[in-house]
Amino acid sequence: MSHPLNMPLDMLDHWSQLQPNQPFLRQPRERQLHDLTWSEVHDQVYRLAGALRQLGLQRGDKIAILSKNCAQWFIADLALQAGGFISIPIYPTANEDTVRYVLRHSGAKAVFLGKLDDPASQEAAIPDEILRFDLSYPTLPVQYRWDQLLTMSAPLEEIRPQLDDVMTIIYTSGSTGSPKGAIETYRAFSWAGRAVAKHLGADEKDRVISYLPLAHITERVYIMGSSYYTGMTVYFVESLDSFVEDVKVAQPTFFLSVPRLWTLFQKNIIDKVGRSKLALLMKLPLIRGLVARKIRTQLGLASAKVLGCGSAPVSPALLHWYRELGMEITEAWGMTENSAYATLNLPFRADKIGSVGTAGTECEVKIGDNLELLFKSPGLFSGYYQNDEGTAAVFTEDGFFRTGDQAEIDEDGYVTIIGRVKDNFKSAKGKYVSPVPLERKFAQDSHIELVCVIGSGAPYPVALVQLSEGAALLPREQVKASLLETLRLVNRSLESHEVVGGILVVQEPWTVENDVLTPTLKIKRHILEQRFGETISTMRNEAILWEAD
Repeated sequence: MSHPLNMPLDMLDHWSQLQPNQPFLRQPRERQLHDLTWSEVHDQVYRLAGALRQLGLQRGDKIAILSKNCAQWFIADLALQAGGFISIPIYPTANEDTVRYVLRHSGAKAVFLGKLDDPASQEAAIPDEILRFDLSYPTLPVQYRWDQLLTMSAPLEEIRPQLDDVMTIIYTSGSTGSPKGAIETYRAFSWAGRAVAKHLGADEKDRVISYLPLAHITERVYIMGSSYYTGMTVYFVESLDSFVEDVKVAQPTFFLSVPRLWTLFQKNIIDKVGRSKLALLMKLPLIRGLVARKIRTQLGLASAKVLGCGSAPVSPALLHWYRELGMEITEAWGMTENSAYATLNLPFRADKIGSVGTAGTECEVKIGDNLELLFKSPGLFSGYYQNDEGTAAVFTEDGFFRTGDQAEIDEDGYVTIIGRVKDNFKSAKGKYVSPVPLERKFAQDSHIELVCVIGSGAPYPVALVQLSEGAALLPREQVKASLLETLRLVNRSLESHEVVGGILVVQEPWTVENDVLTPTLKIKRHILEQRFGETISTMRNEAILWEAD
């Protein structure tokens, strides 16, 4: 028998009655932890909702949140639910054009402006007619400050939103073209938050740290959503510089990250211990456990029961490396459109590393035309805002969502992503090349931090490579020899039309700011194709070149 679905506000009521004095949100400011209990959060949520109503905002109005993660992000989001508003989260790193596009396209009437690294670059994107509030962080001029809002009105007492009302519109990070606004109902979000909490086996004694952008569905469901359905404590990060310290303070029992951060942790561990020394220590049975424990402790992850990785393809070699240290990292796959709860390798199976796991509870997967992964669950979005054509195009007649990812499903139901339908390109030979599997092979070389295979219309595909920090400091000949060895190894396993003509080491690092990475750190292939298409057109015979030359 399925239980009735409670919404986040029902859960806020539940926990503020059951454990009113238990810290819910723990926010470091100037290296001090500031705690908000469940009852304090409850009080602030309804006061804030009352203030927004008093300022003339109506049920169904759209209100944006532009901020890095903080306790006030959670409170503002819940207050928007209490007032029947629709939240429009915006990435804190979004550039001026993106901020302008999302505010205009969504028709936002107001915006919460919180912790931002470069607020000056975003200010011009906020039209004068939009009401501005702060989230207790003074980054941009506002009409109403957080403390003013909390004392402006009596707490709002009002009818709750319904399960099928729109809760939020989440703009996808747009690795191709303009962002699309995915419409998420309370039913989809609540189902996903509860499903994640249950799958993780989490309860009120658990701790998580919120640092991946809350504007992205993964953090919103896995961290924020699951906290409502478990009553657990959420910690935040003060800044990038204090990140490792903040993780140590939080001692999370569940820790979710992205491939780039796991790669960075690996690099720091190797730099500290030395590659050959670490390999030696891990061969000694008595020492091995001690070393692994010490590393986990230094990362602040000694208490973590589940470690997760998602949002971009991760090298199986990296996951095997961590497993040697006794750290089993669950790879998961999901999208904005399916509330990020889709497939995961949990309970963890080492023999399934390289796959993204099996379908979650009540989730269905199957393979459609062109090897496209089709997906269905109660967490599916309702469509793209103001884009009926786009919505119609992504659903099959039997209600499955066309994910755009190409996949294989093995006899145990484990899904392996083998590419993106749109990423595949035709080389000059007129045959399709699927770049994602090639990139996974190149990513095994520890000198490579990021890789993107391009070559639409070119004689040969070419791997564009951003070197890891360590590799950039090594003698070039040594790096070149390693890259050549990797290239030859990769080419040996390919069909003739896929053979990679060479590697081009790029000069400028790929970042969100120079428009190569999306806010969730996915590479925009079409941008690199535009920038390097001509440069690579003559590369062949396993050439290894540096752009700087």
